Amino acid sequence: MVALIAESFEPLVAPKRLTVLGSTGSVGCSTLDLIGRDLDRYEVDALVGNSNVLRLAEQARAVNARCAVTADAKAYTALKAALSGTGIEVAAGPDAVIEAAQRPVDIVMASIVGAAGLAPTIAAARNGTTIGLANKECLVSGGTFFTSTAARAGAKILPVDSEHSAVFQVLNPDHRDQISRIILTASGGPFRTFSQAQLDAAGPEQALKHPNWSMGQKITIDSASLMNKGLELIEAFHLFDVDIDQLDVLVHPQSIIHSLVEYRDGSTLAQLGMPDMRTPIAYALAWPGRIEAPVAQLRLEQIGQLTFEALDEKRFPAVALCLAALARGGSATTVLNAANEIAVAEFLSKRIPFPGITALVSGVLDRAEGDDMLCPLTALDDVFAADAYGRRIAAELVASGFCSR
Repeated sequence: MVALIAESFEPLVAPKRLTVLGSTGSVGCSTLDLIGRDLDRYEVDALVGNSNVLRLAEQARAVNARCAVTADAKAYTALKAALSGTGIEVAAGPDAVIEAAQRPVDIVMASIVGAAGLAPTIAAARNGTTIGLANKECLVSGGTFFTSTAARAGAKILPVDSEHSAVFQVLNPDHRDQISRIILTASGGPFRTFSQAQLDAAGPEQALKHPNWSMGQKITIDSASLMNKGLELIEAFHLFDVDIDQLDVLVHPQSIIHSLVEYRDGSTLAQLGMPDMRTPIAYALAWPGRIEAPVAQLRLEQIGQLTFEALDEKRFPAVALCLAALARGGSATTVLNAANEIAVAEFLSKRIPFPGITALVSGVLDRAEGDDMLCPLTALDDVFAADAYGRRIAAELVASGFCSR
């Protein structure tokens, strides 16, 4: 378990230096939006992006970053040209991304999407750097390997997902032994009221219409299947050091209450706010203090009512599947996450039906157990091997006609 909570709250007396991994993505852009509003408080050391070098160069100029790095080695010349005359250092390629993550800063915002974010975030953790964690794979795929690596180096992990940030804000570490449940809320996604027959016929166009949040395609599909909520329970398990049976999900369509912590004395503490990712990002950036964010204030009298529903595990089996993988241990959640990425891609390409997403992931997990592939993760290579296995078996099952329409 990585220590998350500071002993005391000290005011900021000097600009906080930071690196943003994945600066051109959604979380990265929101992070730089916040930083750009108060450049006296922050100094940007390095920005890391992928192939969108024009946006990366624009960002580096706007915040006067010391260094801009593209993960695409072939894009070096374009990035160099875009930053010509600025004095901003330029680098490219996977090794340059790792080097950027290791630069001495106060906080690294880790928002590279997917397995590509694992190695640089672990590199930052090994330096003992405080990490604003927006990359699910570090905890879902890396699991105890990631958290133990961070703990040994004294790195603090600040959750950036809205649900985990909510728990982080209301969880009292002095009362950890009195926690009854950690409850993550779920909007229910676009298919919350769909019948099983409607789910069977649902296509990508419908699944991509999330009622509350604006996100990328992958996470939007995960929200439709509620796989995202299962993955978030896995993250919560590693972040907050609770038992699996203390993790729960509550469907809350308005997405105003982001999570709840229930204590044994009957108290339940919740964090509320408008559905805007800049709030949890701002909390991580300013921690252990707070900063102003350009987010609409919550006005409950205007919302009128908040509603709640129990999760229907029959229509949305992904949450139970994730908890079962967590209980299996070893590399099970790594394999699950990899298989889900393939399953989502296959659904978006209309090669499998919507219920086929969780069916395919379940089939890959069963295959992995039969192949004795759910092994402990003791090194980064173990994580990558399990990830590759999950992707390969998922692709093989699809090619064999598993879950075909």
